[in-house]
Amino acid sequence: MNMNMDGNINYDYLAKYIIVGNAAVGKSNLLIRFTHGIFKEEYQTTLGVEFGSKNINVGDKIYRIQIWDTAGQENFRSITNCYYKNSACAIIVYDITNRESFKNINSWIEECKTSCPKNICMVLVGNKSDLEDKRIITKEEGLELAEKYGILFFETSAKNGNNVDNIFSKSAELIDEKIDSGEYNFDNERCGIKVGNNKKNNTIITNLNNEEKNKKDKKCC
Repeated sequence: MNMNMDGNINYDYLAKYIIVGNAAVGKSNLLIRFTHGIFKEEYQTTLGVEFGSKNINVGDKIYRIQIWDTAGQENFRSITNCYYKNSACAIIVYDITNRESFKNINSWIEECKTSCPKNICMVLVGNKSDLEDKRIITKEEGLELAEKYGILFFETSAKNGNNVDNIFSKSAELIDEKIDSGEYNFDNERCGIKVGNNKKNNTIITNLNNEEKNKKDKKCC
């Protein structure tokens, strides 16, 4: 973990993520696998929202990925809806062994489109790819649905870690492209992106160097 002299975590940008989907599709285990590199066999229902974070590199920049894992049950929707509003990325998860969880993906995507910022990055994830012998949803079905909405798609296994890091690295690359093209207003918290210490410090140093250069240019004239 990169930290500065004051004990604060160094990063260029902080990106807020939300994980949604039916209960028991493996949302919490995806979070734990990504942030801690482990898998928990025992199933525990998420009550409301769980949280995790991790730094990743995108090119020469450090992104702080801040993830909110939401409960899939209907009775928690009023609690979790507020986390949609300022997310930069929504990870929408189904279980490849559960047809019902896949059927509900359309409603989860529509909810994200309605409640999240307009430039939300979405990723469709078919989890539990380690259970190939119990598979009900084909990879082609998942890919077709992702193409329908024009979003990223991965099949993953929180148990063995397959493709889990790719969810976050590839979505962060898309976010980075949007930042470079000027799609985010950093003064608006709802954009889901915050400028970090590294970027602020680099901006200050650049401005100081420019001021110093201007002073020298004036003396030369």
